[in-house]
Amino acid sequence: MTTRAEYAIALEGVSFSYPGTDVGVHEVDLGIRRGELLAVIGSSGCGKSTLMKIIAGFLTPSKGRVIIGGRDAADIPPRSRNVGLVFQTYALFPHMAAWENVAYPLKLRGQHRNTRRATALKMLERVGLITQAEKLPSQLSGGQQQRVALARALVFEPQALLLDEPLSALDAALRVEMRDEIQRLQRDHGIATVHITHDQEEALSMADRVAVMQNGRIVQVGEPREIYARPANRDVAGFVGHANLWSGRITGPRMVETKLGSLTTEPHGRAAGETVAVLVRPEQVRIGVAPENMNSFAGVVTRDRFLGSFRRFDFRCAEVTLLGETSEAGEIVAIHIPPNSVQILPDRTNAT
Repeated sequence: MTTRAEYAIALEGVSFSYPGTDVGVHEVDLGIRRGELLAVIGSSGCGKSTLMKIIAGFLTPSKGRVIIGGRDAADIPPRSRNVGLVFQTYALFPHMAAWENVAYPLKLRGQHRNTRRATALKMLERVGLITQAEKLPSQLSGGQQQRVALARALVFEPQALLLDEPLSALDAALRVEMRDEIQRLQRDHGIATVHITHDQEEALSMADRVAVMQNGRIVQVGEPREIYARPANRDVAGFVGHANLWSGRITGPRMVETKLGSLTTEPHGRAAGETVAVLVRPEQVRIGVAPENMNSFAGVVTRDRFLGSFRRFDFRCAEVTLLGETSEAGEIVAIHIPPNSVQILPDRTNAT
């Protein structure tokens, strides 16, 4: 078990609501380990950015505590929290050269110009921009501006790094490149990082752990594979990755009834008659009829998308359209779902 001392950042029962509303975050308990990259995901308005602003000190929680470096941050102003910030807009000073932007946090800390210039140039070299040191932000590409913002956030060796949708302004190819760059810098510095993002692929590919937020609350925290493979409830399953999701009713120790039909499952330990959610991931849909016809359905492909190494298809059967993925070519006239690919989850109404 991780102790508080092992966390670079810890939130203990943190709540905050914007004046006159119940919008905000509620009873958040969350710890970010030293050297860990934690991605926070959730739909718009779920509280992701509010959480980051609370950690940074821009918002004061009405309840609970924020612990940074083992110290209660209640009376520590944002400038003194020793936390690096990278915003969606980068927030670079347009009249300052790249090195001056990077050196700005050192200027605030009273370092001599020559010292902070030398430190900033070393940081720009680490992000591959030493040749762009004298250029203004308007003379840099979006990816280069992103690197300058990262260098500025790291130049004063903060205890933690907060990234608020840092890649959303970049095109798709550059986003992938910058994912790797952020991960490399984060690993090189061994710095605790909170990465706020709406991009699930970004979160799953970069993070050591992922926290899923719904309606201002953390509903699940775990490693990316765990979040994807074992979602806590129907809402998490539907939000993370592609999913076939149906309401179901338990009819036996290894059976669940859905609008697709009766499905055989692994033993699930739920009571007969219980209302549940049933999850089948697209890549778990198999082509053809299974032995003994178990969980097999005939139908027709209504949409087929070629995606390079695999195809994603819509398969209509029993008045239900399933989403499937396969690397197999050829016509698809039947599919089956292995029992161990049928997940039984709490229904939305029972989700915690």
